[in-house]
Amino acid sequence: MGMQYVIFSVGSGEYGLDVSQVNAIETLSNVVPVPNAASHVLGIMNLRGDVLPVYSLRIKFGLEEEPVNPETKIIVTVSNGVTVAYKVDAVKEIIECTPETMEEFPSVVRNADTAYVDSVVNHQGRLILLLNHDRMLKDEEAKNLAELVSDNANA
Repeated sequence: MGMQYVIFSVGSGEYGLDVSQVNAIETLSNVVPVPNAASHVLGIMNLRGDVLPVYSLRIKFGLEEEPVNPETKIIVTVSNGVTVAYKVDAVKEIIECTPETMEEFPSVVRNADTAYVDSVVNHQGRLILLLNHDRMLKDEEAKNLAELVSDNANA
């Protein structure tokens, strides 16, 4: 038996996060912009009593931000000890991946800016990048997001 991944799209790419690391998948709503936050931080939101930073994977992946539509979702996970909501274009499906279908991410494209990619899976002719939730945020980003949430929760 393999591992299950939540598959989502950002731009023309498809990505996966380990389903056991996903706390929730929600519709994006009521994001409060935070002045002077990093460009990829869209703001904060209240999700069932918790204040979460909303982080744009479009911006992280070097794409322009798009308007929210009915397909837009947030995926809530913990990255480097910080609960964060990742804004994605759409959540597609949950798939099971076996070690036989997973391949190592090519070293020629691995660098500090792509360290969050663990492996690649070929699923029904589609290449899907499987992401490591703990490497999504660089240490400095995680620290800044933790401070942002703490400051706004105490305000």
